[in-house]
Amino acid sequence: MTAAELLERLVGFPTVSRESNLELIGFVEAYLDELGVEHWRIESDDGGRTNLLARIGPEVEGGVVLSGHTDVVPVTGQPWSTDPFALVDKGDGKLYGRGTCDMKGFIACALAEVPDWTKRDLRAPITLALSYDEEIGCLGAPRMIDRLMADHPRPAAVIVGEPTLMQPVVAHKGATNLRTTVTGRASHSSQIDQGVSAIHVAARLVTKIEDVMAELRAEGRIDEAFNVAHSSLHVGKIAGGTAINIMARECTFEWEIRHLPKDRFEDLLGRVNDYAAELEAEMQRRAPEAGIVTEALNVTVPALADDNNTEVLALCRELLGEQPSGAVAYATEAGQFQRVGLPTVICGPGSIRQAHQPDEYIEIEQLAAGTRFMQVLGRRLASR
Repeated sequence: MTAAELLERLVGFPTVSRESNLELIGFVEAYLDELGVEHWRIESDDGGRTNLLARIGPEVEGGVVLSGHTDVVPVTGQPWSTDPFALVDKGDGKLYGRGTCDMKGFIACALAEVPDWTKRDLRAPITLALSYDEEIGCLGAPRMIDRLMADHPRPAAVIVGEPTLMQPVVAHKGATNLRTTVTGRASHSSQIDQGVSAIHVAARLVTKIEDVMAELRAEGRIDEAFNVAHSSLHVGKIAGGTAINIMARECTFEWEIRHLPKDRFEDLLGRVNDYAAELEAEMQRRAPEAGIVTEALNVTVPALADDNNTEVLALCRELLGEQPSGAVAYATEAGQFQRVGLPTVICGPGSIRQAHQPDEYIEIEQLAAGTRFMQVLGRRLASR
């Protein structure tokens, strides 16, 4: 099967995060079984989703891991002009469908070359590492990486195939999602001194979150390799109150911290928490039951640092030709691989500009470029 044919099959599985990806994984397993490729599942706690590891080549140290996530973001509320879970070729050089660029295109390119790889006498293995629930905090990959490190020979390099237009990316920010709940005291809005408005306090804390970014810029905590050159803090959702004439007892907002590799998430959160403690003390002088609680919604996705990547970057340039490396603001599973000591870069077909959009697409030429990359990788690892 060609990469386009495989992509059509993969897009047809509606593997929205937190929904099952078992049908897609079953299809990949059947495909690998026909080729005699050994593979292993690493399931979620509830068994409804699973990672998959597959090794082509000898069971020896070295070799390359090709990592991709099988989940996609939702399409609800987006104005798609076609069925998002059916691959559509409009004759304009693009293939449309949810996940085409993010990132089933990369997976399709790899799978298309497995038949060729199995026929070669590889000196070191090519390992496919397919994960679940990446889009909601890189939830599936850690247990897959643990299994890779515990039960398989140590790989020499990891390539995470997020869409980079086939240019190597050597750094990305870390990411943490958070929820803050402010509890005040309700009262009639005409009796303003009797209550504590959770909404008013939350508004002050939201403003502080934005102010922290200004502090970072003023302190020179900048990395110009990123298009947003500082760590960013952003509030995306807020809800509170019951009526216009009731002082709100509760207000909740959800926010994120995307930190540069050289910044520590704990330090940035600490700046916000210090101010929250001041606000809480002020609230409790009027209402002892009041409080502010912040909880993490995911384990921090570690940043990818431009470090320990000389050999894998050289491999990418050998496969692609001389290419400039870069940094991206979004988070990926690459930092999780790097955290256990594996040299890691990001490189895959398609553009991040199309990811998560209605009428998401991958250019056919990008799919061809990804296929060429996989072909050269096979020749590079074959015995000479």
